[in-house]
Amino acid sequence: MQDSLANSVNPAVLVFDSGLGGLTVLREIAALRRDLKLVYAADDAVFPYGRLDDAALIGRVSAVMDDLIARYRPALVVIACNTASTLTLPVLRAKHTIPFVGTVPAIKPACARSKTKRISVLATPGTVKRDYTRELIREFAGGCEVDLVGSEWLAPLAEAYLRGEEVADGRIAREIAPAFIDRGSMTDTVVLACTHYPLLLEKLRKLAPWPVEWIDPAPAIARRVASLLPAPGSPVTEPTRAFFTSGKLPGSALAKALKSFGIEAAGEAV
Repeated sequence: MQDSLANSVNPAVLVFDSGLGGLTVLREIAALRRDLKLVYAADDAVFPYGRLDDAALIGRVSAVMDDLIARYRPALVVIACNTASTLTLPVLRAKHTIPFVGTVPAIKPACARSKTKRISVLATPGTVKRDYTRELIREFAGGCEVDLVGSEWLAPLAEAYLRGEEVADGRIAREIAPAFIDRGSMTDTVVLACTHYPLLLEKLRKLAPWPVEWIDPAPAIARRVASLLPAPGSPVTEPTRAFFTSGKLPGSALAKALKSFGIEAAGEAV
C-alpha cells in the first residue's frame, strides 16, 4: 500500500512536530508542491520535547510515528523539529522503508551568506547541547565565528502567540538578545534552528537590536521533499488536516491561524 501511494498522482506527505512550529515547513511544501496530500501531526501532548531525556524522546517519537505511518500511509515523512531530528532519524529510518526528511541548523548557508563572518544559531537548549550541532559547526562553519544561543522560552512563546495568547514584546526581546554579538565583528546572520521561531519572524525583525538576515530552513526542506518525490501531478483541492496527540480541539484563535496555513483542524488523537 505504501509503494502504490508513493507512486500515485497525489502522494501523501506527513509533516510532524512536537507542536505548531512545523506549520512553517508545511507552508513552504504546500507552496512548492500543490499536488501533495499533506497531513500535519503535532505531538502537543508532550510539548515541548526539551523536557524529555534522550531515551524517552526517542521512544515517544518512534511509538507515535509507528501509529501515524500505519494510519496515513505517507509516501514521505518530514520531521519538522531539530531536536527530534538529531535523535530519532536513525531509529526511524531503520524501522521504516519510506524516506524521512529531517531538520538541522542551517549553518552552512548562513556562513556562506554572512559578510561579517559572525553568525548566531538561535535554538532550543536541547539542540544547542547536541554533539550533532557541534559537528555541523566543525564541518561547515569554515572561517565563521558561530555563537550557539539556547532559548528556553522562545518556542513556547511562539506557540502561545499562534494560539492567540498575549505575548509581550519584552519577553521575545530578552530571548533573542544573546544572539546579537558585537565583539570585533557584529552578528549579521541568525539561524532559526527551531521551526517555531519563524512564526514570530515579523516580531523578531522589529525587536532585533540591529538588522540581520534571519535564516529559515523551511524553503530548503521543501525543496528536499520535492526532490524525493515523483514529478508534480494534478493539484489537490481538499484542505490539509491537522491532528493533535492531546485530542484537544483548537480554540477559535488557533483555528483561524490554522486556516491561514490552509489547514482544516481536527482534534483527533494520534
